[in-house]
Amino acid sequence: MAKAGTIDKDYKPSEKEPFMNERQRDYFRRKLLDWKDEILRESRETLATLQTENENHPDIADRASSETDRAIELRARDRQRKLISKIDAALARIDDGTYGYCEETGEPISLRRLDARPIATLSIEAQERHERREKVYRDD
Repeated sequence: MAKAGTIDKDYKPSEKEPFMNERQRDYFRRKLLDWKDEILRESRETLATLQTENENHPDIADRASSETDRAIELRARDRQRKLISKIDAALARIDDGTYGYCEETGEPISLRRLDARPIATLSIEAQERHERREKVYRDD
């Protein structure tokens, strides 16, 4: 068993232990920080690639293709920037004790859902209700 504050690499949160105990909070904090680090590393690599790729293509089709690739890459980076703000918000919820609880109902979000989507703020049921409401308004 790992000491408090240390990360056990083989640890997986379990329904058999108290919800959002210190080990679970540490597990999700580490998962979120690792995810954020990965996104930032990919962003730095993209920036370096875009800077070195700033070449003149004599062929108009090559230039158009290159500009399309850049636009797609920049859109992906923008989505990741937004994802980082959601990760930061999840880390803040870990710090203030609200992480893992549905914003709508206050009930615990399942550990399986949090493991798959650590930035989740709604339980599966609340998320489904939210999506159904969105669909109804979109259909109007």
